[in-house]
Order: sequence, then C-alpha cells, then structure tokens
Amino acid sequence: MLKCEKYYLHKYNTYEDISYAIDEYINFYNNKRLQKRLKGLSPMEFRALVA
Repeated sequence: MLKCEKYYLHKYNTYEDISYAIDEYINFYNNKRLQKRLKGLSPMEFRALVA
C-alpha cells in the first residue's frame, strides 16, 4: 500500500522528503484511517479499546 499510494505517485528530490512522506503515511495509516470493519475507529483506537 505504501509504495502504491506514496512512492509511485510522487517524485521526491531528497531522502529527507521521502522519509518525511513515509512517516506521515504511517501516522495516517495507523491513527487517522477509519475502518468500517472496526466500527468506524482507526486501528490504534480499536487496539486501545480492546486492550
């Protein structure tokens, strides 16, 4: 998913640019992306609720 949504769709000039983009994507994917199968929660919210 990461390669398809971040790496292949954008052109990065420096290592720092791509590193920052990957960090942003991981944060979004774990903390902000809502999942229908998790009852509208993000993966981290769901894990906190279950634990």
